[in-house]
Amino acid sequence: MISVSPLVTLPGTDLSVHRLNLGGNPFGWGADKDTSYAVLDAYVAAGGNFVDTADMYTCWVPGCVGGESETIIGQWMKDRGNRDSTVIATKVGMLDGKDNLDPANIRACVEDSLTRLQTDYIDLYYAHQDDPNADQLAVAQTFDALVQEGKVRHLAASNFTLERLTSARRIQQENGLATYAVIQNRFNLLAREDYSLALEEYIRAEGMGELPFASLAAGFLTGKHLDEGGAEGSARTGVVAKFLEDPTAVKAVELLRAIAAAHGTSPTAVALAWQLSHDTIPSTIASARVAEQVPDLMAGAALELTADEVAALTAVAPR
Repeated sequence: MISVSPLVTLPGTDLSVHRLNLGGNPFGWGADKDTSYAVLDAYVAAGGNFVDTADMYTCWVPGCVGGESETIIGQWMKDRGNRDSTVIATKVGMLDGKDNLDPANIRACVEDSLTRLQTDYIDLYYAHQDDPNADQLAVAQTFDALVQEGKVRHLAASNFTLERLTSARRIQQENGLATYAVIQNRFNLLAREDYSLALEEYIRAEGMGELPFASLAAGFLTGKHLDEGGAEGSARTGVVAKFLEDPTAVKAVELLRAIAAAHGTSPTAVALAWQLSHDTIPSTIASARVAEQVPDLMAGAALELTADEVAALTAVAPR
């Protein structure tokens, strides 16, 4: 069964986006400029329009300082002349040395992101993580000012607890300020604790949307690591090795493979389709290091699982 349209409107926004939000994390380290262009071109050619990045990508890599992903995406949009048709999400608050939500830091970082992206507006701007030391009203006023100035279209929050998200949004609403419309948390078939049932209920009640990251559990849910030698040479070998020793994780991949075979598709597609079966998840984030990985990601956005298949997958590692 195929969904009617791969495009959805993000709750609380006027953004029409693809159900597969292409992650820009690999750009600038796992994928060089030419390879990144090939991935982006393949994604757009398949109907994609929604790219996720952050100012801190990829400051953890030796020789990188952050901003590498934004720089590649910005140059790609300029070279392709497609800024108006591309929805860009980026983030502030986790870059080394600028890992806070102080109003002055937000102001400086948004200008840096705009410069690297070679644009004058950001479609979706995330607080990449909560800052318990920042005044929530001052943060809200700063983000709202960016919206009023046209530098940011919509706001989002990532890695917030339910308590802090509720508090931040209450302050935004009580003061008539732009609110966080979307959240982003780690959530996949094997990692569900960051997107708790209570948080999911809040998102649903508030008419918000969740755009999960780490959708493929460091690539383990693709199934390739169950094959002999599959984890060897992986940039995330430590994570993969942990999953390989976990009977629940192995069982999950075996079930993904069985369901994929029934649909004539890949475990990757099934893992993403399971996420998108949640009514609070309009789009999910997944990355590709090479263009050849893009078709499986896009297939996940188009695949509709049966209720029994969703239930079976959910039962593997319930929250």
